[in-house]
Amino acid sequence: MISIGVLCGSSFKLQGTDILLKNTHPALRMKELLQQLAAYNYWANHRLLELINSLPEEQQVKEMSSSFNSIHHTLLHMLDAESIWWQRMKLQESTIAPSVSFHGTTKELGQLLLQQNKVWETWVLAATPAALEHVFMYYNSKREHFKQPVFQMIAHVFNHGTYHRGQLVNMLRQLGVTKIPQTDFGYWGIESSRGSRSLKV
Repeated sequence: MISIGVLCGSSFKLQGTDILLKNTHPALRMKELLQQLAAYNYWANHRLLELINSLPEEQQVKEMSSSFNSIHHTLLHMLDAESIWWQRMKLQESTIAPSVSFHGTTKELGQLLLQQNKVWETWVLAATPAALEHVFMYYNSKREHFKQPVFQMIAHVFNHGTYHRGQLVNMLRQLGVTKIPQTDFGYWGIESSRGSRSLKV
């Protein structure tokens, strides 16, 4: 078993990497971790999308047993979730899911997802500790009212992406795909420390 992280006093280090959370202030450490998760979210989606885009269209839309019945619809749900949470954070009174009007290809869908990933990454990079700790109000799809700190919501967004990437990998295996890129957070840390664009597995 490989341990991917170790606590070093007030810093966290990914094993085999030089990525450290160096700040001693909790809010600044939280921002550093969210920055890493935002970069990881884009990296992992980009890697899987390169593979998905290489598949024939009939495999991208093939119905399978999962939370969402195809690779295409899983990606569409991932885009909806990131977009809706962005709209909620921006305090839009009424949120609109991209799936309501999207009728494009899986490749076009992937491009929109990566664009939304970058929107989150850019925002987190510029966010102040106060912005991350701000408690905002939103309504869910059932019009139930909630309040939550921004940093918790953003962590949920990135964790949600990880969950559904696992489903995408499962569907790819159902299609008989055997060479699937590594998308673990620990591997992103190793790759980032090496400054490389792809990890050989």
